[in-house]
Amino acid sequence: MTVFSLEMPHGEASRRVAFSGNRIDRQAETRSDDSAERALEQAGARLLLFTEGRICLRVAGENAFEPYFTRAEADTLGMLAGEAVLLGHEGEAPVLAVPLAGDPEALPEAIKAIDYRSVYIQGLIDEAALGALAQGASLIAWHANHRYCGRCGVQTQMRAGGYKRVCSACGREHFPRTDPVVIMLAVKGGRCLLGRGPHFAPGVVSCLAGFVEPGETIEAAVRREILEESGIVLGKVAYHASQPWPFPYSLMIGCYAEALSEAITVDENELEECRWFSRAEVRQMLENRHPEGYRVPPGGAIANILIRDWAAGE
Repeated sequence: MTVFSLEMPHGEASRRVAFSGNRIDRQAETRSDDSAERALEQAGARLLLFTEGRICLRVAGENAFEPYFTRAEADTLGMLAGEAVLLGHEGEAPVLAVPLAGDPEALPEAIKAIDYRSVYIQGLIDEAALGALAQGASLIAWHANHRYCGRCGVQTQMRAGGYKRVCSACGREHFPRTDPVVIMLAVKGGRCLLGRGPHFAPGVVSCLAGFVEPGETIEAAVRREILEESGIVLGKVAYHASQPWPFPYSLMIGCYAEALSEAITVDENELEECRWFSRAEVRQMLENRHPEGYRVPPGGAIANILIRDWAAGE
């Protein structure tokens, strides 16, 4: 099995995945409880607006979209200013994520609320804005899902510019979470293991994946998930890349794994199909010319990077 060292021939793999181009200076050590409120008052503030799992984009021309809004524009669209999160700064300009009230279908004609997956697959905004989307969307979702204290049940209040919630009753502090997910390509003798779930698009096969459980290393999670879903026993595990994944607030941890067995036992509760593919077949998939119509996930997905980098080897 190839182990990818610091001398990566293709550069840092994580830089090639969608949602990884964030250029915001987070200034984490200087966040105050009123930092989001003060940032909203700055003339040059740039706002990303979110509603029901979608981001609002202004139509700026044919196939051209603008993701940032001014405070005045956001006010007219019904932003919930009290729930604004300060993402950080780009130059001197603060960048904030703000949820909208109301029906996303009732927005003005020039404003479109588009789901995050479509935004990245269709390349509607640049890499820096897509990275900011991942940061903002994850935080907006976390706040929506953690309004009440897990200790005593009392409603919590936003603090630290949106990077903390505090219970007014028991004083418990709650911080944004990131759910780690392992996604791995098991390889053996010039072949790799790919599967498809019931929700996949027709013909698409991908790396297997699953959540890291409490008290589990990344390597142990890789071995467990592959064994559970395919019955394949793994040996060595090597990290390759990661990807912020705002569905709702995950971090995809991409690995290669050395398969020690070949016989597949599919967990039909998780997968419709799972099989070995040769490197030649994978290259056909990457070129959309596999004779059986198999395809890999789109280019921005970490699964595509894992598959593509392995296929480029010998």
